[in-house]
Amino acid sequence: MNAPGGQASGAGVHASALHALRVCDPSLKCVSVARLLEAWRAGGLGVHADDPEPVRIEVPGRPEWPVLVGPQDLPRRGLHTEEGRKALLHAIAHIEFNAINLALDAVYRFRQLPPEYISDWLQVAAEEARHFGLLAGRLAELGAGYGDFPAHNGLWEMALKTDADPMERMALVPRVLEARGLDVTPGMIRRLETAGDHASVAVLQVIQREEVGHVAIGSRWFRFLARGRGLDPETTFLNLLEQHMPGGVRPPFALEARMAAGFSRGEMSALERRAAAQARPDTVG
Repeated sequence: MNAPGGQASGAGVHASALHALRVCDPSLKCVSVARLLEAWRAGGLGVHADDPEPVRIEVPGRPEWPVLVGPQDLPRRGLHTEEGRKALLHAIAHIEFNAINLALDAVYRFRQLPPEYISDWLQVAAEEARHFGLLAGRLAELGAGYGDFPAHNGLWEMALKTDADPMERMALVPRVLEARGLDVTPGMIRRLETAGDHASVAVLQVIQREEVGHVAIGSRWFRFLARGRGLDPETTFLNLLEQHMPGGVRPPFALEARMAAGFSRGEMSALERRAAAQARPDTVG
């Protein structure tokens, strides 16, 4: 039997995170996450050796809508129209909803890590849930809701690719996919300001500030795991990037935000070099 508020009755933190991960209704998932963090911080939830071992989660808890399509099939809309602004906010809300599941999966899946790891990722899950709530509220003000537009599944696809190794997860989800949000959100904010949508700007400014901390948590635990294996974190990160994303990471890069989120100057220089090499046209000798 499941207890209310994101905890499986009599279970430990890992099984409780799985329970919250499987909740499909967005509002209930957000409540579950908040109560899960509260229980953990209050000491009412611990690590139980008899929690079930982690299994692959092909499809996490999510509502029937939105329809998932390939990134190339998402409609492109300008922010000069209200419909375009709705579509943008919906796309970000979908990212935040996926980020809730990713943080819960990071708790559920990867064991034998310090309690601080669990604290960090439960905090991230709760903050992502709050971000989702802010975006859902703004969409409602515009007469829209989560599920009204199609979305893509890229974040969870990367979660599946990295579900066997916490070091790869920390490298490729927070430090690549979520760090991308640090790069592109300032441009979105400028475009929304130009469109006069100051209420949406305020929401994105909150998200941008807190996402720096989320990427920093990914950086912290990536380095912890790499060093625990006797690996150089900077070299390992760049090697993983080459292995899984040979096309590199596209600029522009929000240098100040990325540095605050735990990227080294060496990593940023390497990202910039790789981006320049990808952009350079082939020459014929």
